[in-house]
Amino acid sequence: MRRRRGLSSGYRITGTREAAIAESVIAQKAPFAVDVEKGKTYLWCACGLSKTQPFCDFSHKGTGITPTRYSAERAEQVFFCGCKRTGDSPMCDGTHNGL
Repeated sequence: MRRRRGLSSGYRITGTREAAIAESVIAQKAPFAVDVEKGKTYLWCACGLSKTQPFCDFSHKGTGITPTRYSAERAEQVFFCGCKRTGDSPMCDGTHNGL
C-alpha cells in the first residue's frame, strides 16, 4: 500500500474513502476543554475526521477506526485529546507537545 503525508493530517492510504486510514487525522494540536454532565455518555472521535470535534459524527465509517465511549462520573471540565495520538484515550496526555 502506498501512503502519502498531508500537512498535519496524518498518514492516509491512497484510494477510495472506504479505504482504511492508517493513522488518525490530527484534529488540532491541543486538547478540547469540555464541561461534561454527570451520568452522560460521550463518543470521542478517534479518527479525527468528525466535523463536531472532539465528538464523533460517524465520519469514521469505512476507516476501521471507532470512537471511544466516555461516561462522566461527575460534572466537571475534562480535556479530550485533540491530536488523536494519546495513550490515555480519550483524555489528553500531552502527546501533542511532541508533534
